[in-house]
Amino acid sequence: MIGSLRGRLLFKQAPHIVIECNGVGYEIETPMSTFLDLPEAGSELFLYTHLLVREDAQVLYGFASDDERLLFRTLLKVNRVGAKMALGVLSAMTANDFRRCVEYEDTTTLSKIPGVGKKTAERLIIEMRDRIDKVSPPASGGTPPGAEASARSEAFGALVALGYKATEVNKLIGKLDTDDKSAEDIIRQALKQAAQ
Repeated sequence: MIGSLRGRLLFKQAPHIVIECNGVGYEIETPMSTFLDLPEAGSELFLYTHLLVREDAQVLYGFASDDERLLFRTLLKVNRVGAKMALGVLSAMTANDFRRCVEYEDTTTLSKIPGVGKKTAERLIIEMRDRIDKVSPPASGGTPPGAEASARSEAFGALVALGYKATEVNKLIGKLDTDDKSAEDIIRQALKQAAQ
């Protein structure tokens, strides 16, 4: 198994890169989270790697952090999740954001990832629930993904803090028109819904 590579970045064209190590060029696929932080071609680079061996190919995947690689490996163990979908998850969010999606049962955010529908998002949450502690440390603040920018997410976190289950909150907020609404407005509307 090739666990990591240190060498010179020869070529990059998303999601593929080539790293030269001691005269050997390694072709590597990376998630966008790693690709977007790559230095210029010709620079030295270190990546954590995972070698996937299939009947028809051997593919080397590269990651900027060990957290990313661990999440990738854990996702591969989920039923019907392949390398392409695992890369898609890592390209769309950080390991901590994914952890929060699982903790808050946030199928809405997960199903926005290309190739991940609602059923797959639900399966990811169910199967990753027991494994998520091994993937990344608990996120500080306990807020769902995108809380800084999204009134909807802020409202979600507040309702969970009030004691509602994440699944209940998803149903309540899912029925509301949240466009251009403040977190306070969303919370008020959700509480009215819950009282009916």
